[in-house]
This record gives sequence, structure tokens and C-alpha cells, in this order.
Amino acid sequence: MVFRSGKLIRAFAWLLAAALLPAQAAAQAYQCRIPQGRVILPEIEPDGPVRQTRVTGYTLALSWSPEFCRLRENAPRHARQCSGRDGRFGFIVHGLWPEGPRGQWPQWCPTRGEPSEREIAASLCMQPDTRLIARQWAKHGSCMTSNADTYLRVTRILWNSLRWPDFDRISRERDLSAGTIRTRLADANPGLPASAIGLDVNERGWLEELRICYGTDFMPVACDRRRFGPDDDDEVRVWRGM
Repeated sequence: MVFRSGKLIRAFAWLLAAALLPAQAAAQAYQCRIPQGRVILPEIEPDGPVRQTRVTGYTLALSWSPEFCRLRENAPRHARQCSGRDGRFGFIVHGLWPEGPRGQWPQWCPTRGEPSEREIAASLCMQPDTRLIARQWAKHGSCMTSNADTYLRVTRILWNSLRWPDFDRISRERDLSAGTIRTRLADANPGLPASAIGLDVNERGWLEELRICYGTDFMPVACDRRRFGPDDDDEVRVWRGM
């Protein structure tokens, strides 16, 4: 298991300090409604082999909801994130992923625990889909800690440490490039270098996800080629969905 409190003190001190900075204009900071009553996670079946390897770092994957929901607005499976009835979401956490040597990340590690209802409810504005929460814990979090609540809490600390520029305004910039997006996010987050910000775009050039790269101490590090994505000069488009 990887989470070691001694190693995290310096990193979380920086993250908590970042979380106290004045909030930036945030096109993704839409309203979010927490469901009333019990919150129960669905059963998740592994779709790949168990792979237990040394952890060399982490990736915080952040999905851009307007693009994800573009053709899913009426899909019952994605109703909470995409229908608009429970809020309007911009960036949400796809997952916090452990990385391994030579691109062989650990996954589906044996575990019997699952997050508490309190931690699930506290995460539903960050990760607005119970199936997504369940899958990310079972596939990735289980290889990072034996405590599911710790996994969600650490994910929220990373999430809450980020400050967001106005992606609605960014989407309207002329000649928008991957480098522009990295620079705008880095400028809003002192201590987060542009080299630690990866992008995932689809075949049509639309932004789907951001990938924030961390070392084993949860401090930002330069992304490798796989996670970095398009070069800084490559054109990228951002779907606003509104």
C-alpha cells in the first residue's frame, strides 16, 4: 500500500495552502444537488486482470462534462451528470489513478472494503456518478490504500486544491491550442507547472479530459509522453455545451 502519512505532510501542506487561495472565475462551478436518502454503490465486475506493481506516481483525471454529455443528455445511465436535474457540471473527477513502471499501472487489487455513505455523499459534486465512484475505487483506489474512505478524501484534497480559470472564456480564444490551456490552468495554480498538465482530446480535436501528473509524494511532476497528450502548438477546441 502506498499512502504514507509522513510522505504526505509536505505535499498536503502545499495543497491545503492552495485551497485557501481566492477562488478564480469558474465556468465549471455550476450548481450541484446532493441526493436525499441513502446512497448505495452498485456492484462492479472487473474487466481486466489483477495487476499489483510498484506505484511510481499518480494521475488525477478530470473529465470535461460538456463534451462527455454532448450525446448523453437523455441517457438514463448518465442522468445525474448530464440531465441537468441534479446540477450543471464542468470538470469532474474521472479518477485518481496510480501509475506503475513501464506503463504497467496497478489495477483491480484485492479488497473487501467500500466507501462509507458519508464519504460518497461528500464526493458527489466532485464525482457525480455512484457507478463511477465504485469503479474507480475498485479498479484504482484498491491498489493505493486498504481504506476506501481515505482514497476518496485524498482525491477530494487534490480536487479542492485546484483553482480554475474561466473555461467558457478560454473556449472562445482565437487559435486555441493545448499550450494555451496548460498555461491558463498553470497561471491560476501557483506551484502547478504547465508540464504537469496533460490533455486528452478526441479524434475531432475536442477536449475530453485533463490529466494532472503527480509524484509519489503528490507533488506535481512533468507528465510522461503518454499522459501529456497533444503538443503545445496543437489546436484544441472546447465544447461549452451551453
